Amino acid sequence: MSELNEGQRAFSTFRALNEDVHSGEREQLFRNMAQLFAYVSDRCDDEQVAQYDEVLCQLAELVEVEARAHVAKLLAPLARAPGTVVVKLANDDIEVAKPLLEFSNVLSDDDLIEIIANHGEEHRTAIASRRHVSERVGEAIAEHGGTGSVIQLVRNPNAELGQAALDRLVERASKDPQIADDLRGRAEIDWKSLRGEIDSVAGRVLESLGQAHSPIDPVAADKVNAVVYTRLRNRAGFNANEWKVAYNQVKALSDRKQLNDRALARFARFGYGHHAAAALSVMLKIAPEVLVKWLAMQDYAAISVALKTLGINADLFSGVIATLPWRDLPSEADKKNILTRYNALTHEEARGIFDLWRNHAFRKRNAGESHLSVIA
Repeated sequence: MSELNEGQRAFSTFRALNEDVHSGEREQLFRNMAQLFAYVSDRCDDEQVAQYDEVLCQLAELVEVEARAHVAKLLAPLARAPGTVVVKLANDDIEVAKPLLEFSNVLSDDDLIEIIANHGEEHRTAIASRRHVSERVGEAIAEHGGTGSVIQLVRNPNAELGQAALDRLVERASKDPQIADDLRGRAEIDWKSLRGEIDSVAGRVLESLGQAHSPIDPVAADKVNAVVYTRLRNRAGFNANEWKVAYNQVKALSDRKQLNDRALARFARFGYGHHAAAALSVMLKIAPEVLVKWLAMQDYAAISVALKTLGINADLFSGVIATLPWRDLPSEADKKNILTRYNALTHEEARGIFDLWRNHAFRKRNAGESHLSVIA
């Protein structure tokens, strides 16, 4: 019997459970279901993932912490995992949540920020040790974290420390020598940058840090005025690794029924271009490679039709267009022309064009035809 057929049998077994079933049997089923999903996760369609998600969430309510911790370890390394149960377990006791907080790419920045704000120091320290910590997540740790999680953040070479996080960190450094020492070791902090990048209180703290650490900053103390984070974000260009992570996070958001215009607006607001592109793919139910092709070809017409089909308003449209990971950044003239054409296109026209393309692409899929006709 195939693994997927085994999965169908497992679902039937779950439906047969009732309050009289022994807790040990529930725990074994919980473990087996998670193990089975780990084996077949790369072959499950959205409906199958939704079934696993529902079953695992219900079982998680019925089993002890040891079983939940076991399942969390199974789900943590998966690129595609049921979104609802992952978030549920990531908000669990730390022995359950830790592997997910440290390793799961299914958890979005918004998920992590919410956990940072609502859970304890152990949860924050686990998040601070992730292989990649974004600016927004780092800022949340700097705001809510205790000494342990903040030190872990500063020591993590893959944690992005944006200006808002640095403002808070340098103030805390005036009261905590360990944070001060670790801050000095961050190679991307420029101790000779221009005044005014941070507030006056933080600036005075940095001056004192500079005085105490001349090997890193040989410049006289009265010239050490501020900190600037020197990492330059390349806003243009498609990155396959970022796309894979973003797509799976968006799919997890869809699992939780939270993929909508508000989610798309958040992606645009915070510059999450790959997430915005992935959201369009999932919301429109088109193959990811089609969306990627539009971006690579700078196909503004195709994206415009797709967004109008979703009923996106002009402001959100402009934000998404500016955020998507195009091959080259649209010029200001491009943005103006795209918006003019978008406003001239009606929802009915866009729906008609999109349906014609979808039918054509379906007929031609074996021939590799997948490009959306441009707007006249």
